[in-house]
Amino acid sequence: MTVRTRFAPSPTGYMHVGGVRTALFAWLIARQQGGQFLLRLEDTDKVREVEGSGQHIMDSLRWLGLQWDEGPDIGGPFAPYLQSSRLATYKEWGQKLVDAGHAYADPHSPEQLQAFRDEAKAAKRPFLFRNHRPENPPAWDGTQPLRLHSTPKAYRWHDEVMGELSAGEEAVDDFILIKSDGYPTYNFAHIIDDHIMQITHVIRSQEFIASVPKYLNLYEALGFTPPKLATVPYVMGPDGKKKLSKRDGAKDILDYAREGFLPETLINFMATLGWNDGTEQEIFSVPEIIQKFSLSHVQTGGAKFDEQRLLWMSGAHIRALALDELAEKIASFWPPEAASYDEAYKTSVLALVQERLKFFAELPALTNFFFTDLPQDPQLIAQHKQLKKLPGSELRQLLQTARDALADGPFTPGDITERLNHLLEQTGQKPAVLFSLIRIATTQAPASPGLADTLAVLGRDVSLRRMDATLQTLR
Repeated sequence: MTVRTRFAPSPTGYMHVGGVRTALFAWLIARQQGGQFLLRLEDTDKVREVEGSGQHIMDSLRWLGLQWDEGPDIGGPFAPYLQSSRLATYKEWGQKLVDAGHAYADPHSPEQLQAFRDEAKAAKRPFLFRNHRPENPPAWDGTQPLRLHSTPKAYRWHDEVMGELSAGEEAVDDFILIKSDGYPTYNFAHIIDDHIMQITHVIRSQEFIASVPKYLNLYEALGFTPPKLATVPYVMGPDGKKKLSKRDGAKDILDYAREGFLPETLINFMATLGWNDGTEQEIFSVPEIIQKFSLSHVQTGGAKFDEQRLLWMSGAHIRALALDELAEKIASFWPPEAASYDEAYKTSVLALVQERLKFFAELPALTNFFFTDLPQDPQLIAQHKQLKKLPGSELRQLLQTARDALADGPFTPGDITERLNHLLEQTGQKPAVLFSLIRIATTQAPASPGLADTLAVLGRDVSLRRMDATLQTLR
């Protein structure tokens, strides 16, 4: 059997981590088993559809590297892969169910349906539409909703993640297959399309698990063998108490691209939201995840979205890059002032900050002092835990001594380190005092890479000029 998985989102908004993780799991299974991964846009809810969402979904998956083998833009043997272009297919299968006695036209008005619901509520019993089936339904002509004539029964089924599940006959009801506007419901269309497109594994979020008995009932009415079903738990908000939402920081996936996260980082992060390979390993390459992934190792409980873990993971992936590869990927994130500097200088700067980068958009804030003289900021000294204790005259003397000691020599990292260590002996000061003063004077930043390396990249002339400017400010 050739494994065929699919991702079938509705184009009703941007993609965030929760939705894309479902696509990732389906993609991983297909790639691991040498099968096919399909993209299908389920655009039958025209009320909620957001213009441009379909393209956004494709752009998001493509940036992550989750390329599909069949889909709306590239076609395939079961095209079209846009549900709004498949209405004739759903109507055909709907008529087959009518002819077999498994579906009927629903003649009730919305007001009548609400009355049925109110009646059930007053009687303190669950509302089931099958208790109100019309005795002689009209012929279905497409102007009225088409409903499944369900066969209530208890179900037991195996879920590839959740294990053995079951539900009583109360979970089965007569649900709408095709609406009066001619568009199918999700509950009907995805089952028809999955069958036609030969999908072997259906992976979806926990919110659909209560509907599985209805789906199983429809599979039987259609005479279809169900695919393997896998329910992935929710991605939870940072507090772990509720499903991740926009309020909790669920960002557009392409925001991560704009901020300069590596797609490999997002793949690693999303894959390990609820899955691990049974070891303590947390940093995986994409090929490693493809090789090791298994639905049997997906946890059954919700996985908490932890942005700090994402940032840590992102830093680890950036540090793993070769310097020339990082330089190529980060080229568009340099501050504007860097444009007048050559690639060799920028690469030397990048080598210093690579260890500190968590995403590429941090680059300007971490490196701008390498490309321009920042304004003197007296608050950096006034608010420094150690420096604020010293009088201005002592700070001036200390900085002047340092400036004089650094005024000659080859100005290499090794030479500067040696001179800095000698200055500690000469002045009797702690590194937290002496080195902080020199760093602030030369960078006007509260933090920087190693001082000797920073000074060496800045060069003697720039370093001394900036120290002179700070001496002038201290006077």
